[in-house]
Amino acid sequence: MTGDLVDQENPRTGPTFVVGNRVRRALWGFVQSTVFRWCPRPLHAWRAGILRAFGAKLGRNVHVYGKCRIWAPWNLVLDDDACLADDVIAYSMATIHLGSRAIVSQGVHLCTGTHDFNDPAFRLYALPITIGADAWICADAFVGPGVTIGDGAVIGARAVVVKDQPAWMVGAGHPCRPLKPREMKPH
Repeated sequence: MTGDLVDQENPRTGPTFVVGNRVRRALWGFVQSTVFRWCPRPLHAWRAGILRAFGAKLGRNVHVYGKCRIWAPWNLVLDDDACLADDVIAYSMATIHLGSRAIVSQGVHLCTGTHDFNDPAFRLYALPITIGADAWICADAFVGPGVTIGDGAVIGARAVVVKDQPAWMVGAGHPCRPLKPREMKPH
């Protein structure tokens, strides 16, 4: 769990997040729906600056598109040349970390939050997502809480990833499973 969650006996009786977290998210929501979203498409450095101002840890030359929806930028880590495309949902209750040159294509849902369905209180908790260097998450895939995608992995379109995926493998399906090695061609 993250430090922003309220520790209470029954989370159904009150707010799940501390006041400071809710205030930061409200401010971020306003900025994201205005200057971040309306920023012209090629101005990645401008959007990166806004994300950094909200606590995101970003490397050089990152590409975050304006229609990407980020829940809490302070839980976002993008290494050099990483990319979040339009219509990505980055539900970053916990850290989402993209390695260098990792690409998350349009419509992907990166979901770090879930509930303990065996708990009568249905407690909310969060687990980080890690996407390795040179990995590619194809359009409309879902990556669940606590998942690690290995370096160089390719996750096929509309895959549902609920378990770690190995490096340099192509995976697809519901649930996602490794199908074959990814073989990089020389330039």
